[in-house]
Amino acid sequence: MSEEDIRTFSADEVTEMIARGESKTDWARVAALTDEEIMAAMKDDPDWAEFMDVDWSKATIVYPTPKKAVSIRLDEDVIDFFKKSGKGYQTRMNAVLRHFMTEQKNRKNR
Repeated sequence: MSEEDIRTFSADEVTEMIARGESKTDWARVAALTDEEIMAAMKDDPDWAEFMDVDWSKATIVYPTPKKAVSIRLDEDVIDFFKKSGKGYQTRMNAVLRHFMTEQKNRKNR
């Protein structure tokens, strides 16, 4: 796909498009899907394969917050590990640190 064909919309813009009938998704059909049908569709989707065994029950929505640039020294193998997983490795490192921080806060509140 050419970058010229990529369009970005905010959540509000998408909501307005749906209200105007511009959505090409059959939302009635989507709403009628059972959990079993959704799971079957996910199992047939090769892009979803690596996420099938993930326990999403404790997942939380994380809204982007402004980032602060810092200089930090990390072990080379730690950086290599995250870089091997591709673009966005710094975001993943931040998510791991955030999870640790959240767990530590929860532990103190027990």
